[in-house]
Amino acid sequence: MKYHLKSLLYLFVLCLPIVASAQDSLENALQMPVEKKNVKATFKATKLINIQTNETIYKNEMDFRVDHRFGDIAGSGGGIKNFFGLDQSTDIRIGFDYGISDKLSVGIARAKGAGVVTQLYEGNLKYRLLEQTDDEKVPVAVTLFGSTTIAAVKASTDPTAVNAYSKFQDRLTYVVQAVIARKFNSNFSMLVMPSYVHRNFTVFGDENDLLALSVGGRIKLTKRMAFVADYTIPFRNKDKKAYLESTSGNQLYNTLGAGLEFETGGHIFHLNFTNATAIQESQFITDTNTSWLKGQYRWGFSIARRFSFDKKKAK
Repeated sequence: MKYHLKSLLYLFVLCLPIVASAQDSLENALQMPVEKKNVKATFKATKLINIQTNETIYKNEMDFRVDHRFGDIAGSGGGIKNFFGLDQSTDIRIGFDYGISDKLSVGIARAKGAGVVTQLYEGNLKYRLLEQTDDEKVPVAVTLFGSTTIAAVKASTDPTAVNAYSKFQDRLTYVVQAVIARKFNSNFSMLVMPSYVHRNFTVFGDENDLLALSVGGRIKLTKRMAFVADYTIPFRNKDKKAYLESTSGNQLYNTLGAGLEFETGGHIFHLNFTNATAIQESQFITDTNTSWLKGQYRWGFSIARRFSFDKKKAK
């Protein structure tokens, strides 16, 4: 009897590795592959203060957006006489964006325009080229943005004016941008965005083609509030920039914007401060001639409301 018990015990010990190996093989065979997921909501809105984000409108959704810029808060053009800029308006823009698919959206907009070139009509496209994944195999999101803007302001008879249009093509400005964004965690997102601007018509001595680089970020402060900021640097020819500043009497500056973002259900509300007078990319990248250091910054706001035309989502 003892001999049989020892034999059984010995056999059991020998079989343990085989049983363990078989169990591991069965678990591996039954284990489902881990599906990679795209990182969502890198930013809450399609724009920060002045610049685009990587976000697009989802299929069958429409985003209605209103942007407003007031006058100078301080400096020679601000102060109490203009109620710190609230009595003035440098630019207003109303736009609609619609999602053709989850990756492609189209938009139209009408802006007052800043400076001499006003009555702006814009058409744009935005496409998600790459999406960041949570497994870090795709570490960044890349979205392409392109717009065409038409200036409907009456042409000037002064050949030296910025709106001395002789034909329709002179009124067109094109913008192409690549938004490279990353969501580092649930509280912090950042983007870098190279831009190319082509203006069919410029004053003598200015550049038709201009490159620029923007950076922006979002820091979550509470569940419904975040700090947002962006900065844009146009790369101009130094000699041409000096010539323009000497002939116009105005210096050209980089644009800086900062503000607070509030998420209220279906609305995204921005309260911001910036030295840019214009809202359109076709203008603030090329023609910002106001400076924070001179008190030439203004407060503004934007309201974005999203609507769904998808019957399934509506239910």
